[in-house]
Amino acid sequence: MRSILVFMLSAASMLGASDPWAKVRDLKTGTELRIYKKGAAKPVLATLDEANEENLIVVIRNEEVAIDRGDIDRLDYRGRPTPGTVTRQTQSTVTGPEGTMPRPQGNAGGSPVSTSTSTNYSFGSKGDFQTIYRRPPAKK
Repeated sequence: MRSILVFMLSAASMLGASDPWAKVRDLKTGTELRIYKKGAAKPVLATLDEANEENLIVVIRNEEVAIDRGDIDRLDYRGRPTPGTVTRQTQSTVTGPEGTMPRPQGNAGGSPVSTSTSTNYSFGSKGDFQTIYRRPPAKK
């Protein structure tokens, strides 16, 4: 009995491994997609709603669209941004008259000196797109 169960589990895993669309069905709702359709010059950027055996249901510019699996040449995905470390970048600039740097002794000549500081923060990152599906070659 145990050998039959092991055989069934290994057969099921091999069947899933041979189906390139299985990974697409496992994607989570809200995943960002780049869809390369047959004959299209540019990919379509969309957000995944659902993937089933026949269609990929996505949201493109607030409109839900079903794309037939047979029309897709390649599918790339990018996961949700991971909350990572906050990166802080501060830049200070000191300028003298007419945009020149002031003398090291300070402001001995009485010319005006200005200082400007800017700080930028970045929170996490989206990451790169990764290919998850390529249409298999046509059977002859």
